[in-house]
Amino acid sequence: QVHLVESGGGLVQAGGSLRLSCAASGRTFSNYAMGWFRQAPGKEREFVAAINLNGIRTYYADSVKGRFTISRDNAKNTVHLEMNSLKPEDTAVYYCAARQAGGNSYRYTDLREYVYWGQGTQVTVSS
Repeated sequence: QVHLVESGGGLVQAGGSLRLSCAASGRTFSNYAMGWFRQAPGKEREFVAAINLNGIRTYYADSVKGRFTISRDNAKNTVHLEMNSLKPEDTAVYYCAARQAGGNSYRYTDLREYVYWGQGTQVTVSS
C-alpha cells in the first residue's frame, strides 16, 4: 500500500505560479513511477505529467508542455509539479498517482494504469 498526500494548491492570478507537492509513504518510493492528473468541474480526469523511477525521464500533456515541470526527490519520498504561466483553464483538482514500474517506464498517461491516488489539491486560476 502506498499513501499519497498532495499539498500546495491555492488561488493564483493568471500568469502566476504554484508548486504542488505529493508526499508518499508506505512502500519503497523509488520503485514507483509517478504521475499528476487533474479534474475540472464537469470534466473527466486528465493526464498532466509523468516521471520515471529515478526522475530522469518525464512526459507531459501538450496543454502544459513548456509551462509545467514534474520532478521527484526519492530521498524525501516526494514528487513535485512546478506550474508556471498559469491559465484559467488550468483550474482543477490536481491528483498525484503511483504505480510500480521498470526503470525506464514512465509514459503512463491513462489513469487506469495507476494503482494509488492521493486525495487531490484544488488549484484555482483567476483571470
